[in-house]
Amino acid sequence: MVTTLTGVPPAAVVRATGTQPPDPLLHDDPAAAAEQAATESLLRCWARETGARPDGGQLRIPVLGGAAELAAPVRHWSVCGWHRFGPVTVRTADGDRPVDAVTVAALVAGAAAERPDPGQIADLTARVADSVGRTAEILAHRRALSATPPTPFLRAEQALLLGHPLHPTPKSRDGLGPAQSAAYSPELHGTFRLHWYAVDRSLLAADSAAGRPAEQLTAELYGRPLPPGTAALPLHPWQARELALRPAVADLLDSGLLHDLGPSGEPWHPTSSVRTVCRPGTPWMLKLSLALRITNSRRENLRKELHRGVEVHRLLEAGLGARWKAAHPGFDIVRDPAWIGVDHPALGDPGGLDTVLRQQPFGPADRALCVAGLVAEQPIGRLGSQLADVLGELAARTGRPMATVATEWFLRYLDAVVLPILWLDGRAGIALEAHQQNSLVLLDAEGWPTGGRYRDNQGYYFRASHTDRLRAQLPALGETSDTFVPDAVADERFAYYVGINHILGLIGAFGSQQLADEQLLLAALRRFLAGERAAATGSSLPAHLLDAPTLRCKANLLTRLHGLDELVGPVETQSVYVAIDNPVAGA
Repeated sequence: MVTTLTGVPPAAVVRATGTQPPDPLLHDDPAAAAEQAATESLLRCWARETGARPDGGQLRIPVLGGAAELAAPVRHWSVCGWHRFGPVTVRTADGDRPVDAVTVAALVAGAAAERPDPGQIADLTARVADSVGRTAEILAHRRALSATPPTPFLRAEQALLLGHPLHPTPKSRDGLGPAQSAAYSPELHGTFRLHWYAVDRSLLAADSAAGRPAEQLTAELYGRPLPPGTAALPLHPWQARELALRPAVADLLDSGLLHDLGPSGEPWHPTSSVRTVCRPGTPWMLKLSLALRITNSRRENLRKELHRGVEVHRLLEAGLGARWKAAHPGFDIVRDPAWIGVDHPALGDPGGLDTVLRQQPFGPADRALCVAGLVAEQPIGRLGSQLADVLGELAARTGRPMATVATEWFLRYLDAVVLPILWLDGRAGIALEAHQQNSLVLLDAEGWPTGGRYRDNQGYYFRASHTDRLRAQLPALGETSDTFVPDAVADERFAYYVGINHILGLIGAFGSQQLADEQLLLAALRRFLAGERAAATGSSLPAHLLDAPTLRCKANLLTRLHGLDELVGPVETQSVYVAIDNPVAGA
């Protein structure tokens, strides 16, 4: 029988009672807890991408051509995919024995691929090992310290201790050494000074819709005299060291067209994206180029993304933003209105020297929380989350049952965060790649959702069917940003990022953390999608989620096994997608 635990009060689920063993994520040894988190992520990926279901209270995976079987007890089976498992064993003719996450990765990878590629399996297992080691480091750090980041915004940004629950290598950061990890990792409360170059104006590349030139903004952030005829260019310190080894950059430094100014200024804080940094009290965040391979991609800024951020800001300022705000005053996009970089034929694209200036609209007391950080599991003394804390405080304040409070919170969230995203899709023809890490929820003083923000200059899909209307508002829109896509592509991506990753992921977090029954929240979601307000947005997503028996879903394990970099190539082929059962459809 599959254990669901649904309906058990959260406090009672911190350590399972009765016949159940303690939660393995709360193992006293951070390395063992990290191994457990990694194997759970791998098993979730397998279940989602193959359609596997439990058998006799266990998930069983035939491996090695049927000569062996991986088996894991199911602690919680989630209709939305956020399953919980006990420790994994491998069964052979010689008996059962426990296995670590790297072994699980190798066996699952071999079973998942039609024609297993030894090179890709080796790459996956190396990244799993890296992810496990970093997770153990993070858990040891958090269990030893009680300090919290200086603002609610940073607290949520730095809360993804275990990473994406449905990614095989959620904490892989290929190329980051131990000392660098301590300085540059948000989960370790890292801080660092920016490294600065001065670029000769003959090579300066920049654009700004912020009211002032980008080089004026970066000069103010640098705050020191510059060599004559140059502009200040902020860099991630890891990137600066790596760039110095590139022949094209070395030649520019030798010729005096680039000047290495070194580290300078007050410390900056990495956010959930690692390369996007903020400093409380400044009006800007910076999205820095970073050649590290994080999860599936190297994180250097592409020119089309830089152009996209600026043109979205201009489009909103041209009137679209005012119409959107009139309908949904609590929601907006965190703007990327300026960028600065270097133009030289030898650099290519990405050149590694381009930086985005992102507006920082949040004050130190604003409860603007990254949704992924809000729901992230925190195995520190107890298995909790910031979401559980918020709901627990609301339940205590109102004197109402947790399940009742959770359902109301979820419904308010749909109105405050999801409805505006549907409006922008249906009314403007812009589908946002609004997965949980790209989305922020604004909470009032009590903890109820009142609004939201979207942030990411990569994740916009302009629908081809809206080309004429959008270009009437901003001529030449999309010509340099490569943002228009066929409607079918926008439908698939929008359904995955908003429908599956964001909404179903939120319901899965409620269920996995025993905060509410998933079926109850799915019923609430159906009422919302079938309601007049959702229909009035004109988006096709509500009807699709209500009626489609299956949904197209990004397969992170298979994407990794195909060796795809999700930031490279046509959007249609950047990731592997599979069909999964749609838990929203039906009664």
